[in-house]
Amino acid sequence: MYSLKINFEQKGLESVTLSNVKPDQSLLEVILDAGIELHHNCGAVCACSTCHLYVNKGMEHLAALSDREEDFIDRALIPRIESRLGCQCELAEGNGEIEVTLPDQTQFLGE
Repeated sequence: MYSLKINFEQKGLESVTLSNVKPDQSLLEVILDAGIELHHNCGAVCACSTCHLYVNKGMEHLAALSDREEDFIDRALIPRIESRLGCQCELAEGNGEIEVTLPDQTQFLGE
């Protein structure tokens, strides 16, 4: 089981910590199941960059970065070295602590 701390760049949102997060699911699934908004325009099939997030801690607990994911991260707004796509961050078997930051979701059209 994992502990997942979610920080937000969007003003007015406080950090959230989820405990007892089970492996074999993506960070996108975990975040959405917790009722937290994270865009995923392509339906979580690694065909866009709207579920872009920053992994601040615990990258070793996530599936490796694929070439396809890296291509879409390059298209994300303000990519960084710790950028990942939530739909591609599958939690490995095991346990530990993960910390992510969600970019401001109001930057997308339609918000």
